[in-house]
Amino acid sequence: MSLFTSIFLALLALSLTVEWWLALRHIGFVARHAGQVPPRFEGAISLAEHTKAARYTGVNTRMSMWEVGIGALIVLGWTLGGGLNSLDQLWRTFALGPVVTGTGVLMSLALIGTVLEIPMTWWKTFKVESRFGFNRTTPALFWSDTLKNAVVMLAVTLPLAWVALLLMSAAGPLWWLWLWGVWMGFIVLMIWIYPTFIAPWFNTFNPLEDGELKRRIEALLARSGFTSQGIFVMDGSRRSSHGNAYFTGFGKSKRIVFYDTLIERLSPDEIEAVLAHELGHFKLHHIRRRLVLTGLTSLAALGILGWLAAEPWFYASLGVATPSPHGAIALFLLAMPVFSFFLDPLMALYSRQHEFEADRYAGQQTDRHDLVTALVKLYADNAATLTPDPLYSAFHDSHPPAPIRVARLEGE
Repeated sequence: MSLFTSIFLALLALSLTVEWWLALRHIGFVARHAGQVPPRFEGAISLAEHTKAARYTGVNTRMSMWEVGIGALIVLGWTLGGGLNSLDQLWRTFALGPVVTGTGVLMSLALIGTVLEIPMTWWKTFKVESRFGFNRTTPALFWSDTLKNAVVMLAVTLPLAWVALLLMSAAGPLWWLWLWGVWMGFIVLMIWIYPTFIAPWFNTFNPLEDGELKRRIEALLARSGFTSQGIFVMDGSRRSSHGNAYFTGFGKSKRIVFYDTLIERLSPDEIEAVLAHELGHFKLHHIRRRLVLTGLTSLAALGILGWLAAEPWFYASLGVATPSPHGAIALFLLAMPVFSFFLDPLMALYSRQHEFEADRYAGQQTDRHDLVTALVKLYADNAATLTPDPLYSAFHDSHPPAPIRVARLEGE
């Protein structure tokens, strides 16, 4: 066994152990606090809602333990188990040339991964979400979404894989730098085309009707200096009772989207406060900063890939007999989460800081108490736990825990 194989296995086992340990901590912590609503939320969230959130959190966290364990087995199966090597050898028998063969291997890997995810997604949708009263997806809609997602995945990743393999074959030692430029262009393109061409394939987006709410939102947009393609209401209730709001796109393609479930649940004051939070991300340049961070991290990752792709030991250590550009990409994508696992808390911390800043901005543009009441309603409606384990939350949560977030808003 090579040194790299030993390191890979050790980190995979360590990350799996840490994930399960954190999950068990979280389950136990939430269960111990299920019998008492936190003082700040008494009167706003009932004990029945609080205990429902505890049960929902426990079930989802146990599901995540299964997902992590199965995911580790799948990674081992593709790498040291010889799955990727067998897939590679199968495509080579067709003698289609290196770029076509490599694209076939990468697309097959992606499609098989999509198929392997279906049972867990089905269970979550029709067992967990249905059990807690959230699911509104029909089996027909589930399979339609699955097929559409597969089509979109192929349409998006196939040309990207093709270009990547062409560059690796023809662009010289600095191919990874050229590929980084293509990757960043691809991200910007996806941000632009998603709201206009992809999202409408899955959901219906209707312009927000004229009235008090629209006038208030337009006044808020004017104060924030935000121009968009429009304000839309999405039929999120087709699939779930969960509520949300977001803005997407950039330039002339920017649009603001409210789930219809959120419109039904919140008052105009609260909707305005929620939107002000989302606009805070725009006004404080969080989207731009995250794009820059994505650019820097992807540049570093591609630089490492550029080094590993030229090293025969990289392939041999992870179960692939014949070095190739597509083998390097596949192995890197499979192994990278194992090596980057302990960076997750830093990314979560960075995201939570942005949430605090967006909350502060919303409190300056609207009445912060409206944002508090909106958040409390959303926590109750989405069965989000008010008492997460602090260590689990620090490692995983992109949003601050409810008590901390509300306390900050009320203290400002």
